[in-house]
Amino acid sequence: MSTTNPGPQGFEAAIKPANADQVAEFVHRKSTVERAQHILHETPWLAPLLVLLASLVGFGIAVGARFFSAYALTLILQQVTITGIVGVAQALVILTAGIDLSVGAIMVLSSVLMGQCSFVYGLPAPISILCGFAFGGAVGYLNGTLVARMKLPPFIVTLGMWQIVLAANYLYSNNQTIGAQQIENHAPLLQYLGNTFVIGGNDGATFTYGAILMLGLVMLFAYILRHTAWGRHVYAVGDDPEAAALAGVQVKSMLISVYTLSGLICAVAGWALIGRIGAISPNSGQFENINSITAVVIGGISLFGGRGSIIGMMFGAMIVGVFTLGLNMYGTDPQWTYLLIGALIIVAVAVDQWIRKAAV
Repeated sequence: MSTTNPGPQGFEAAIKPANADQVAEFVHRKSTVERAQHILHETPWLAPLLVLLASLVGFGIAVGARFFSAYALTLILQQVTITGIVGVAQALVILTAGIDLSVGAIMVLSSVLMGQCSFVYGLPAPISILCGFAFGGAVGYLNGTLVARMKLPPFIVTLGMWQIVLAANYLYSNNQTIGAQQIENHAPLLQYLGNTFVIGGNDGATFTYGAILMLGLVMLFAYILRHTAWGRHVYAVGDDPEAAALAGVQVKSMLISVYTLSGLICAVAGWALIGRIGAISPNSGQFENINSITAVVIGGISLFGGRGSIIGMMFGAMIVGVFTLGLNMYGTDPQWTYLLIGALIIVAVAVDQWIRKAAV
């Protein structure tokens, strides 16, 4: 029996196949977009670095050469010291797909405790600092236990802890400030991280020991997250905790360790805060929870967990510092800083959503 090809149906005949050039153009255009997504996905610190460089150039043009002086550029590091240290703590938690709203309160109460131990209980300054560290780690451990073992949402746990620690801060300190002169005379070690050294004369690069500590913490945890099993487990838990558990990761223990470490780092930030402002005040640093989240988000760390870099968080903090200093030197209303940073946060989250498609 012979068969004949009936040819396309009527509706099929109306469909015109695309020519080879159109197909090649579409494939090329798609692969270019995908390539950009994959580059940003593999190097999450690249986008904030580009924004940082662009903002430096932009403000350099607007303000003039004085913006690029060694003193001005290192002043940015000094201004973001506290945010950068707390940002390390926040980044570790967010990489596990959590969030810590209590970081600022832990930092402040840790600094207050250091002051109380030195000036009320009469303890030596090194012991007072260790007491502050112990308190920060204990609060972090409690946060981690509630999240990991009781399965409570991190947002709710740390929101509640923020309120508790903040109230305890005012009750414990009686809302009293310990002055800079008093600290300098009796416990100068508490102010140590605020000491400065200059490279290059009077107008040269001016660094504080707190800024050096911040950079050291960033480098340390960048290495830990990239080159140790613990660091890989942090990313695994944030990406998919169930898959991580099946692969042998002790998810509960990992979460507790991350939150405990976060609390300890916040206490270190409390020590740096004393050096930064010179005094011990229960009213200082209350918004570092917001500032740290801002640095983390602008720095390209995904709020959904499992993707990002501590280096990117550092770039995010410096972007905020560049905008703050640049707009101040330009003479604009400080509210413009909040407006532009708010816009950057929204854009950063939108870019993160776009980048995440590369992993699908």
